[in-house]
Amino acid sequence: MQSRTLGLGAMGMSGAYGVADRAESIATVHAALEAGVTLIDTGDFYGMGDNELLLAQALRGRDRGSYQLSVKFGMLRGPGPQFGGQDCRPEAVKNFLGYSLTRLGTDYIDVYRPARLDPAVPIEETVGAIKEMIDAGYVRHLGLSEVDAATIRRAHAVHPVTDLQIEYSLISRAVEADVLPTLRELGIGLTAYGVLGRGLISGHWSTGRTAGPGDSRSVSPRFSSENVEHNLALVEALRRVAEAKGCTVAQLAIAWVAAQGKDIVPLVGARTRERLAEALPAMELDLTEDDLVEIEKAVPAGAARGDRYPAMFMSGLGVGN
Repeated sequence: MQSRTLGLGAMGMSGAYGVADRAESIATVHAALEAGVTLIDTGDFYGMGDNELLLAQALRGRDRGSYQLSVKFGMLRGPGPQFGGQDCRPEAVKNFLGYSLTRLGTDYIDVYRPARLDPAVPIEETVGAIKEMIDAGYVRHLGLSEVDAATIRRAHAVHPVTDLQIEYSLISRAVEADVLPTLRELGIGLTAYGVLGRGLISGHWSTGRTAGPGDSRSVSPRFSSENVEHNLALVEALRRVAEAKGCTVAQLAIAWVAAQGKDIVPLVGARTRERLAEALPAMELDLTEDDLVEIEKAVPAGAARGDRYPAMFMSGLGVGN
């Protein structure tokens, strides 16, 4: 993966943050492609498969070699908002892949990755099944998501891992301790999601704002009434740095992630052309050492309050906050 590259995360286009406008979502995908964004990330459980169908519609007629699809699998869902753990058995890998290929209307997926580690299945077995699909031509590259350094090493020993997708932002920096050094030792890239903290550090969230129906932020600890005011104070400190730099808070937060290394690709979960247009200039924003020092003063590591997921999901993460 190259530096100064932005990826588009499509999760918010299928209800994760409340109702989204389908036509606007498709227009946003088109705008991203036209702006040179080539990496699009989804999951087969986003909107119970709806996100893959949306992307199939948005990408119809496009040269398949002009974009890369990153797909997560393995999360089990119920008919409502319930999650039922993971299923990463080899037979499940192939089953999930078959459905994704059909919904996306493609012959192959560029990066295929388990969304979370399945505690009941050794990672070697899951990776072995993906390797079979790579050998068969249905998958191009192996990816991982939200796993620790030891799991990365075990997976990489079975088949080379292209990249790890994990939350990384100014307010989620646990990856820096062990995971990022391991990735760099092994020559594995990092795709960073949540670079704007699900909108919390975008500069657009405000005290007193509440998440609407179906918006996962309504149960997010960092958006809770006891934490959000403290967290937004960090954003205001960041805003002062952004104003001095002549950019928006969102652009500064995205640029900070990109500045952490040429092997890191920030994913932006824009679901409107307006938000995408704001994000794109971040890739041209050069941060000096002085800028990075000021950003660190505004939002020190570990300064945010609240876990990045509700308690029931934290146990499935390879690293914490």
